[in-house]
Amino acid sequence: MSKPKKSSDARIFHTAEPQVGQTLAAALRQWLPENSWSENRRLVRTRHVQINGNLCVDEARRLKLTEVVKVHLHSLTPPPKLDDVKVVYVDEHVIVVDKPSGVTSVRHAQEQKWPARRKQFQPTLDEMLPALINMMAPKGPQPTMAKRTFRGREPVRVVEPPRIFPVHRLDRDTSGLMVFARSQFAEQNLIEQFKAHTIERAYQAVACGDVQAQKIDSIIVRDRGDGIRGSAEDDDSGQQAITHVRPLQKLGTYSLVECRLETGRTHQIRIHLSELGHVICGEKVYTKSPKSAVVDASGSPRLALHAFKLAFVHPTTNRKLSFTSELPRDLDLLVKRLVTAETT
Repeated sequence: MSKPKKSSDARIFHTAEPQVGQTLAAALRQWLPENSWSENRRLVRTRHVQINGNLCVDEARRLKLTEVVKVHLHSLTPPPKLDDVKVVYVDEHVIVVDKPSGVTSVRHAQEQKWPARRKQFQPTLDEMLPALINMMAPKGPQPTMAKRTFRGREPVRVVEPPRIFPVHRLDRDTSGLMVFARSQFAEQNLIEQFKAHTIERAYQAVACGDVQAQKIDSIIVRDRGDGIRGSAEDDDSGQQAITHVRPLQKLGTYSLVECRLETGRTHQIRIHLSELGHVICGEKVYTKSPKSAVVDASGSPRLALHAFKLAFVHPTTNRKLSFTSELPRDLDLLVKRLVTAETT
């Protein structure tokens, strides 16, 4: 059995072979035998448990090898709700939203067949948007979104939820601007724009060290040799990744930087900054740099990465749309705290 480690406010468990494939509730029963089944379920449902640094309120979530489970003494911050999602722009073809940290953009393939009740524990952004669009819609019948069914002799009008088509993703902890398609034509058009790298995307990040302006160009592979994504030389299985980095503000031993994507690979900015020796504050995966030992003592509340700019050509009007988003409150407070620490 995995032995727990103790921190000031949490017990930490590492998933080993006996727990692989088990539900979170079953594993907690092994790790916390002093608790009853109902007590362990209550810990999950009342936001005391994290898996790999992410809040988990699904007791039926099955564990994988080497996953880290933290059981906190105190309840954690609840996941974002519908009111936390800001609609920046919407029409019949696209919707642009400002995504809060802590919500997954799109449900993973292995979770698609989950029953609706289980999905409700932690809804994804694309699942939240139809309800948000309905709240914004004018009252009254909407015939283009409805169908007629018959119950006995009387016809019953059933309003179908608006359709949402994801065309890109942001990591769970990353906040900022995202676009979703609302029609199949818009979906295909936006996907083509992403493939052609014509959609403008820029991020702000708080990173360790004194980051200099530069262009980062590497080949990113699924496994760089230690089981995680990273850059490799002359690997035919990889994809070219280009990031343009520009410092915005020096924060003592940290930096506020702008990262503009020329390509859009999975975890591209996180990987590139980490490999330079400038790990993003709050990073939990890409924490080891081949260039230098990195210690993140910033106390960042989450991954300090925010998608602050998004620009694309509208699928039907061909008009260029451009949007910006201010640094959210949690990261703004982090920046101010680091500035204060530098001057004291």
